[in-house]
Amino acid sequence: MFDSILVPTDGSEHATRAAEHGAALAHAFSASLHVMAVIDTRTAGGPFSGGDLEDETLDRMTADAEDTVTAITDAVDAAGAIQTTIRTGNPADEICAYRDDHDIDLIAMGTHGRTGVERYLAGSVTESVVRHADVPVFTVRATEQSRKTDSYDDILVPTDGSTAATAAVEPACEIAAQFDSRLHALNVVNLGDVATGSEYTLPTDLIDTLEAQGEKVTERIAARARESGVETVTQVVDGFPAADILDYAEENDIDLIVMGTAGRTGLNRFIMGSTTERLIRHADMPVLAVNARDQRVDEA
Repeated sequence: MFDSILVPTDGSEHATRAAEHGAALAHAFSASLHVMAVIDTRTAGGPFSGGDLEDETLDRMTADAEDTVTAITDAVDAAGAIQTTIRTGNPADEICAYRDDHDIDLIAMGTHGRTGVERYLAGSVTESVVRHADVPVFTVRATEQSRKTDSYDDILVPTDGSTAATAAVEPACEIAAQFDSRLHALNVVNLGDVATGSEYTLPTDLIDTLEAQGEKVTERIAARARESGVETVTQVVDGFPAADILDYAEENDIDLIVMGTAGRTGLNRFIMGSTTERLIRHADMPVLAVNARDQRVDEA
């Protein structure tokens, strides 16, 4: 599934941790590893000024970028040769352009990087890449729970049965099969959507119906996982998606969360889901965000 993996880096500990996970995935899938740094030309003359960089400034930033890339290539244990590059421009645009130019299958990047004037790979850049890249984006924060990079014993797939959620199932199953992981399929009945007006008692019949639907969609994931020989656990809970997904992940020692990044709006357009965005920002374990915008997956 993943033949080539791209690691954008700014030298931050978050980006370095992402590179370690990217290298582990490259090993598992015998994939080529690409490491890139982007010199943000928007920083000339002050933060995001949009001016041109002076030659001396550009030379210094290029040297810094080269050191950053070298540090990453020295730090990770790649299965094969590592391809490196340095680009200038808007970081998110350049990362997505590199993905298109080199047919990258997965991007691994830190969710919070250096935010100084001269170079950075901030959370906003990662979120922009997640929104626009047509490949899964493996996002990582440098936390105690993301230190383990050589295995993912327990993988969580939250689902609401939507096209966006379904798009995450195949990558999750592929990774689980490679790492001999246990897959957790979780459905959260969103009480925020069920509750209406000032009622104190939620409609029990409706909740029962939604729980039954949740059991169906989680069992569907379990059936797909079993086809790959992956052990699966299913769970349906009532609550609020982002908070309950994080609680479940903590309580069950989840090593990786895999979920879709897009959902339909009334205008039939795809946008990044607020739940996925909150998980990327706050989860202590890595989150693999799968953009469903261009995927043709039947609505569950």
